[in-house]
Amino acid sequence: MNKAHFFLLFLSLLFISCKNKEIQPANAQTSPTNEVSVIIDDQLWNGEVGDSIRNKFAAPVLGLPQEEPVFTLKQYPVKLLEGFMTNSRNIIVVKKESKSQFRIENNEYTNPQVVVHISGSSVLQILDTIQSNDSLIIKRIKDSEIKVFQEKIKHDSLLDISKIRKKFNIQLNVPNKYKFVFRRRKFIWLKKEITSGNLSLIFYQIPYSSIKDNAAAVKRITYIRDSIGRLYIHGAVPRTRMATEKAFAPYLSKTKIFNKPTFETKGNWEMLNDFMNGPFVNYAILDEANNRILVIEGFCYAPSKQKRDLMFELESIIKSVQFLKKK
Repeated sequence: MNKAHFFLLFLSLLFISCKNKEIQPANAQTSPTNEVSVIIDDQLWNGEVGDSIRNKFAAPVLGLPQEEPVFTLKQYPVKLLEGFMTNSRNIIVVKKESKSQFRIENNEYTNPQVVVHISGSSVLQILDTIQSNDSLIIKRIKDSEIKVFQEKIKHDSLLDISKIRKKFNIQLNVPNKYKFVFRRRKFIWLKKEITSGNLSLIFYQIPYSSIKDNAAAVKRITYIRDSIGRLYIHGAVPRTRMATEKAFAPYLSKTKIFNKPTFETKGNWEMLNDFMNGPFVNYAILDEANNRILVIEGFCYAPSKQKRDLMFELESIIKSVQFLKKK
């Protein structure tokens, strides 16, 4: 073999070797939605560190009628980190070692993936790191899970939303399993049938001055959604209508959707004069450029099912919204 042939062979082998070391894309279904693999030795998991992790990352989701955890946690010993567990989509690695660190890596072993590394020389140091960064960790994992779900939607058959686009001048990706069930001049209702229940998305807009940025915002949002329920969302039984359940006060927070300030309200709804109820998430998006507030709400009726992942689907769809420029 001459030198030229040997050099070409060496380059080919080097290319193949490097390619095999590349991060390989993972199937989006490798891990169930909102599942987190916690790589931690049993001694830490069964003590204060494990309690802190469960209290922070498996805390009840706000706004659901029954307690369901923010994330489903699966614990594995550290020795499995070098094995099959690196294929998990969300990983929290906790180690007691001399090196103290906190970092979040994207796509460290596969793609898509979020890997959180926490270590410290003492239990107290590890606990302080978890306490200081729990909100950031939850946000990073939730944002990643939403992106994964939104990418999955893009590859499914999508609903023709030209009616929504024309009425509200927005674009979003909705699976074609959702169907138009009710339309009025300033209101649209989509519904998806599931086993023993359904998921709904509703769209409407109100004047920009309708909701003020103050402590009374949640009362105003509740009043407006109850007015919409009285007008448009009725049950099969006569004289029934949707209303915000009064036994549980809704949770209000502020976020941004398409870089627009947004009120996020989570709570429970009930059908007055009937026995139907369930959770809702309401996004009141402040669209100052068009002097309006666009409201997109998702709610579900699923009496025999866990509701966390159903509401996660609705939230992911809503957060795909894009505001179009005026023609």
